[in-house]
Amino acid sequence: MKQPSTGVVDHVVSAGLWGVGVAWMTPMMFAMTTLGAAFGADRIDRFSRVYTRGQIALTGAKYTTVVHPDIDPAKPYLFAQNHVNMFDHVVLYDATPHFKQGVELEEHFKIPVYGWFMRSRGTIPVRRGRDGQTPEILANFRAEMAKGHSILAFPEGTRTLDGRVGSFRRGIFYIAHELGLPIVPVAVTGMYEKKRKGSVVLRPGGEVTVHCEKPIETAGLSADDVPALAEQVQKVVADRVDAYWEAKYG
Repeated sequence: MKQPSTGVVDHVVSAGLWGVGVAWMTPMMFAMTTLGAAFGADRIDRFSRVYTRGQIALTGAKYTTVVHPDIDPAKPYLFAQNHVNMFDHVVLYDATPHFKQGVELEEHFKIPVYGWFMRSRGTIPVRRGRDGQTPEILANFRAEMAKGHSILAFPEGTRTLDGRVGSFRRGIFYIAHELGLPIVPVAVTGMYEKKRKGSVVLRPGGEVTVHCEKPIETAGLSADDVPALAEQVQKVVADRVDAYWEAKYG
């Protein structure tokens, strides 16, 4: 989609939204980091949900969730979500009651405040382009599943440049297959209009919808089935996002 033109008013409004957003995020992340280190991230999950709901509300967006009835609130899943902007984990987190552990590039742990928060939460680090990391990630996934936790990942590996859904990398699906972890395709619409890669402008209002689609089982599949599995999950997400753009712009 073409980026709308921006004027002085857009930048002033955007600066205001960033100001109140950072003013909310910074103390909340410090609090979650401290409490998570003391009690465990899953023990303060309700507090984390207060943070995520507040962060969305401060953008002025109308927030809606559509969750497939086959999703079991007591069962761990891999939530495979389209990647739009830095608010992606925030918009999904409160859509379902699952504790969702994230997967993040190891270099991001060096970011002040955000990196400290991820480390205290137990976010799973991934080293960019390094061989031999899969056994470590597999062990981390298994440990999270043993706690009843779900995993949140962005299989595109990078944020969209046009609002559409790119191809999904297969690595995360091989791990899900190895562990028998079912996959929930997640399609988020409305976030691309609010904040796009390469732009500092944060637009107010709009409607953000999180679609948690029917789970796809990995049990019973062979390793040879994994490429088709990745394509199947990508198609579910892409079809939902494409339908959104077609309904909006024709």
